[in-house]
Amino acid sequence: MRRRRSGRLHLNAEINVVSLIDVMMLLLVIFMITAPLMQGGIDVKLPVATARPLDDKSSLVITIDQSGRIFVDRDGMSFAEFQQSFKALAGTRASRGVTVRADKRATVDLFTRVLDVVRNAGVTNIGIATEEAPPR
Repeated sequence: MRRRRSGRLHLNAEINVVSLIDVMMLLLVIFMITAPLMQGGIDVKLPVATARPLDDKSSLVITIDQSGRIFVDRDGMSFAEFQQSFKALAGTRASRGVTVRADKRATVDLFTRVLDVVRNAGVTNIGIATEEAPPR
């Protein structure tokens, strides 16, 4: 604030945006560092195939780990629990399809039974996730 000759204070109506830009840049750096860390999931080793990769971000993801545990997105359950609850889950969340991710060390029997439950729930858009084969 400046004083005029008459002794009255002159108000400055300008906004100081430098501190707002500093805060914005700090938040941007924090989000850039933490965003890749938040993209975790169930750790499985997928089988290798030459098919093109699926985009499973918009679909319901079912993961089977090596010990036979089933995860619907990130909720773990046994096969019996999965069998009882999947029809209700499919009615609300499987409108864009289902992607099944099975560890290559999981049994084919469990994988087949999970696919059977998914098909019996009325889901027709089913994808199977694999790792991309290395180029030759």
